[in-house]
Amino acid sequence: MSDFNLGFVIFPGITQLDFTGPFEVLSRLGTPPSLSVPSKFPDVKTHVVAKTLQPVSSDRGLAFLPTDTFETCPALDLLCVPGGSGLMEALADSELVDFVGRQGRQATYVTSVCIGAFLLGAAGLLKGRRATTHWAYVDLLPLVGAIHEEGRIVRDGNVVTSGGVTAGIDFAFSVVAEVAGPEVAQAIQLGIEYDPSPPFDAGHPDKASAAATSLMVQRNESSHTAIRKALEKRAAPGVP
Repeated sequence: MSDFNLGFVIFPGITQLDFTGPFEVLSRLGTPPSLSVPSKFPDVKTHVVAKTLQPVSSDRGLAFLPTDTFETCPALDLLCVPGGSGLMEALADSELVDFVGRQGRQATYVTSVCIGAFLLGAAGLLKGRRATTHWAYVDLLPLVGAIHEEGRIVRDGNVVTSGGVTAGIDFAFSVVAEVAGPEVAQAIQLGIEYDPSPPFDAGHPDKASAAATSLMVQRNESSHTAIRKALEKRAAPGVP
């Protein structure tokens, strides 16, 4: 059976859980537990892709070593783009945006976590698509031609976008269930003991207190403004 190539695009300032959450789940497609229903894709190849092979630091200082560059990465079956505070610089990186567009136009699954959706959008992959992103940035989706749909995971054709940070784990399980079957997805969930029971039921504005929501809006204000300006700049006449 041919390889199933998973590709995770990383750039300086990514949010590590946007990347490592779905990576942990999806990378296990190639090594499923011993089940009566095996994975349909036992020959999974995982690619961590960046502009160079130099270490890439997350927005919290955790560094990752890429396995492939934009030039050496093979055609991907699944493309995953995380978000993070480095998004503004990433949006201005034409090589990065071109790579996302090139791979996304031929991949079976085109996915994003959190504000990584705007990199898909900058590459022209969300035009006319229903999509989601982190709740504090959903109003910016029309700037990349996307139609906001409420949801932790939103799928439109082969494009799967997810909400903020931890939502990437959930989208990854939905993809595993599709390509390898629900038994494999459930076994992986059991294997990593993904059984959330948070101490507070405050993971969405509909549930959080007004004080917590206000605090997060304030913390995201400068980033929201910067992303808006970066997207508006890209949409200006003469900007590729």
